Formats: sequence, structure tokens, C-alpha cells
Amino acid sequence: MNKVSMNSIKITSGGVVAPGGFVAGGVACGVRESATRDLGLLVSEMSGASAAVYTRNAVKAAPLVVTREAVEGGDVRAVVVNSGIANAATGRRGLEDARRMQALAAEALGFAPEEVAVASTGVIGEYLPMDRISAGIEAGVGTLDGDGGSFAEAILTTDTRTKEAAVRVEIGGRNVTVGGTAKGSGMIHPNMGTMLAFLTTDAAVDKGCLQETLSQATERTFNRVTVDGDTSPNDMALLLANGAAGNEPLTFDSADYPVFAEAVEAVMQKLAKEIARDGEGATKLIEVVVEGARDEASAATLAKSIAGSNLVKTAVCGADANWGRVLTAMGYSGAAFDPDGVEIHFGPVRVFADGEPTPHDEAEANATLAGDEVRITVRLREGGASAAAWGCDLTCKYVEINGSYRT
Repeated sequence: MNKVSMNSIKITSGGVVAPGGFVAGGVACGVRESATRDLGLLVSEMSGASAAVYTRNAVKAAPLVVTREAVEGGDVRAVVVNSGIANAATGRRGLEDARRMQALAAEALGFAPEEVAVASTGVIGEYLPMDRISAGIEAGVGTLDGDGGSFAEAILTTDTRTKEAAVRVEIGGRNVTVGGTAKGSGMIHPNMGTMLAFLTTDAAVDKGCLQETLSQATERTFNRVTVDGDTSPNDMALLLANGAAGNEPLTFDSADYPVFAEAVEAVMQKLAKEIARDGEGATKLIEVVVEGARDEASAATLAKSIAGSNLVKTAVCGADANWGRVLTAMGYSGAAFDPDGVEIHFGPVRVFADGEPTPHDEAEANATLAGDEVRITVRLREGGASAAAWGCDLTCKYVEINGSYRT
């Protein structure tokens, strides 16, 4: 994909309701105890195209099965999502409950069931309280508006904050907006994790083009986030395009397609970084950038290995610029590279080059890990490709959260 000048992308407020023709809402229905809201609805006021990507975990939750059928069979224009219970590993009853959830939302909205996607997040192996879900859907329809904050809150589990992003670009002389809302804090690892991402745009886009755009952007964003090395059976990213902006439908051959693709990736990257920043128990966002690789895939593999290393994560937590852990994580990544051609930088401080440590001020290097955003840069001599990955530090709080997740 050709890179587009960021000057052409304007940051705007809002999340999934920032594009024209979308409304959302959220209510508390008692699925997640003590939650202000735990059921959300997202609706496009007009039909359009839809695309989705799903977890690569062999175990897939019932809502993913139902959503995949809907997206592949036609055009989804609404989403119903609950937090608190994942509806995963729940057998036939779980699938029946997911289909019932879809049907209830469709009936309340006046849509066909196949126009509704379903998502759930929370504890694995528990059944949904369908009486509460039903009441929540009925009440949720009455909260639909152009705010979106209640929807962003309804999808959270152990998250400490909502995650929203939106950008505006010009396509074919029309203002086009891409928005997104996500959740994710733990059980996050490349190839997605316990994260849900809902993306919207008022652009008109060919369905095949929309799917490929989402898939490519996912590889560069959500699939480069790691919190704890676990990949969930529930994660999903869904992109809805309703055409409300009035542009000519975009295809890969459209002159403005690169602008649209860059806008989608910009929103997803912002959400990906917010997920990493909000990792369970985290105090720091880690960004790992690998430059000079032979290809983007190699650079991404190396960056993800470093960001996912528990030893790197704990070193960042303790503000210990232990470059040996970075080099070791590269070595077991599976990507081919010449160790003698590696440079490692913590912030602006170079700590390793030409196969050996470089003279540097240890206190200065450690100080680069003291803030709430940490950047580790690796430079190779293999080629001209680069990639980034995002993670967070690993703290005692992570164990505290997950040691009592169900209780």
C-alpha cells in the first residue's frame, strides 16, 4: 500500500458514531455484575458493505460463528454485544443463545437476522442469561443516539478506560470519516486476543475491497499487539461501510483508495496502541520499531517477539535497560538476521552495535524506561523494510487481576 501523507488525515472526535448514518447505545442488564453498562448496540441507518476478521485460536466462541455466517452471507448493518460472559466453550446451547441474541436484536430493530452481527466478551464456559439479554436489547434500542459513549463503555471487561478513534479524509471531493471503538486489556497476543473492535465508515466501498482493506490493516495493527501471550476464542474486528458520504464506491483501482486505506489503518493503529497501553496492570506502553529488515514480515516478527518477551516487559517495568533480553528475544523469534549487524536503542540511547555493547551512560539508558511511553528501536543491515509492534510492561497487578478473574 502506498503511504499517504498524514497531512491528508484529519483527527476528529468520536468513535463508531463519528461517520454519518451510525447510531449506538448501551445499557446495564445484569450480565456483568456491578457494571454501569454491559450490553451495546451499534446500528447503521442504511445498508452497505461489511467485513470482518476473527481470532486464529482453534477454539471459536459461538458469536463468531453466527457473525461469520452473517458477514459472508450478506451485508451486516447492526451489532449486538455483551460483556461479562464470553459465550465460548458452551456447546449447542451457546450457539442457540448466540442465534437468539441475533434474532432478538433484529426484531427490535426491524432488520432481518442476517443483518445483525453478534459479539460477546468475558468469562469462558458460562451460559448467557438470555432473559437479561432480551430485556437489555429491548432497553438498548431506546438509547441509540449519535454519542457512542455508552456503547464504548458497554463492551469493556477489565479495561480501565474506553477506546475510541476517528479520522476524516477527502475522497472524490467528499468528506469521508472512519471511526472505531474497541475493548481489550488482557488475553492479548499477536493474531488478535481478547479484543473486540468495531469500525465504521460513511464511505461507499466495494465489499471485496473492504474485506481486503480490513485484513491488511489488521496485520499491521491489531496483530502486532501483545499484552500477555494469550490469544482468545472471542476476538473479532468488524468494519461497516454505509455509503452515507455519497462518494463513488471505492475499489482497489480507485484513485483515492490509498487515502481510504490509510485512514482505516490510522484508526486501527490508534486503537491498537490504546489496547496495549491499557494492558491489565500495565503502567507503560512499549513501542518496538525494527528498521532495516529484509522484508516487512521479518521486521514484524522481530518486533512482536521483543514486545511479547516477559523478560523485556519486566525490565521495562523496573526501568532496567537490559539490552540482552531484547537481543535474546530476537534470536528465538524465528526471523533470520545477522546478530553482528544489530543496533539496539532505548529511546535515543544506543546500547548495542556490531555484535557488542556500546559505551553509554547506564543511568541515562534506564531513564528512558521511566516514563509511561517507552520506545525500543532495533536497526538491522538486511534491507529497507520496517515494522512496529506494541505491548506493555508486566507488573504484579497483572497477577492480581487474573488470579481472581472469575471470583
